[in-house]
Amino acid sequence: MEKYSALKLIRHALESNRKWPRAWRRPEPARQYDAVVVGGGGHGLATAYYLASQHGMRRIAVLEKGWIGGGNTARNTTIVRSNYLWTEASLLYEKSLQLWETLSQELNYNIMFSQRGVYNLGHTLQDMRDIERRVAANRLNGIDAEVVSPEQIKAAIPIINTSREARYPILGASLQRRAGVARHDAVAWAFARAADALGVDIIEQCEVQGIDCQGGRVTGLQTSRGPIATGRVGLVVAGHASVVADMAGLRLPLESHPLQAFVSEPLRPLLDTVVMSNAVHGYASQSDKGELVIGAGIDAYNGYGQRGSFHTIEHAMQAMVELFPCFSRVRMLRLWGGIVDVSPDACPIIGKTPVEGLYLNCGWGTGGFKATPGSGWVLAHTMAHDDPHELNAPFGLERFTTGALIDEHGAAAVAH
Repeated sequence: MEKYSALKLIRHALESNRKWPRAWRRPEPARQYDAVVVGGGGHGLATAYYLASQHGMRRIAVLEKGWIGGGNTARNTTIVRSNYLWTEASLLYEKSLQLWETLSQELNYNIMFSQRGVYNLGHTLQDMRDIERRVAANRLNGIDAEVVSPEQIKAAIPIINTSREARYPILGASLQRRAGVARHDAVAWAFARAADALGVDIIEQCEVQGIDCQGGRVTGLQTSRGPIATGRVGLVVAGHASVVADMAGLRLPLESHPLQAFVSEPLRPLLDTVVMSNAVHGYASQSDKGELVIGAGIDAYNGYGQRGSFHTIEHAMQAMVELFPCFSRVRMLRLWGGIVDVSPDACPIIGKTPVEGLYLNCGWGTGGFKATPGSGWVLAHTMAHDDPHELNAPFGLERFTTGALIDEHGAAAVAH
């Protein structure tokens, strides 16, 4: 049997595409594009993919300051659900969930989407009233949702603490069975590979340093790799939308905060669903590698540090140990902080701006990952037609002057 060196084995794997996905082209920026998406995370890559696949555009570029999927796409807890309260939000997230359900087949890439269900716990009578209200609203909008008792929760999740003596006793929960988790980096790779196959230029290590405008219209971008002329620019830069929009003279109603999360050492399978708790402010699932993925809250201060403060992590740890006593002997493997843009009504901004040809996708707060395909789908429609889709029309920037806010604060099952 012929012996292969490590280099030959790697080359063979790359050529046969059996272990690694085909790497996309890494071109130099062209002088002119029909559309440019700033931000190479999940939302930006999804936008570029749908511009090409749904609207027939080809001269498209995605500009990324670092590497694709290296920002908030890589710093989240991978939860996917659509059980929001208000009709505007729930329909947008439901569209996204429907896209998630067939995304692996459409992109021909396993994004490891697992519909294992999401429980949102209630610990007080008011929690349960809110849960009943939200479940009823979901059903009216055609979204699957149900109310479950502590006994049903314990039967489905034996390791959870349903004791009446707990500091926050569990009185019930809402359950969305179609919800679940997906693999965050696989999502970025899948959209990148599919967009590249349609001719989209994905340009990494390309920082936007200025936005050129003339007569109230965008005309191009100044980047660290030279100027680019374009008449359509989509800003999809999670955590830093205000900084980039300021280059075009736009002041956005956003605050940037570090959002905390951490994972444990790998364990044998013991949690086959997702559990979220508003009162104790923590949520947990188990990854396919066996790590417990635990989300915490946002730090109250504004900042761009991708680390956050330990007291927020400590609070989440206390909450998780109370909900799952067996977690007390588990060691933490690593922690991180993503940067989230939070709007006044805890809902995204997706649509046109006062600058013609400049479009926004920002302000998601903690809800960005679950909306990845849906947000790209509606922003692509908006950029291609210069008019918002009916799903994202309520999320325009103008709502902050008209007063037509959506206000998902506390209504989204986990209040941040």
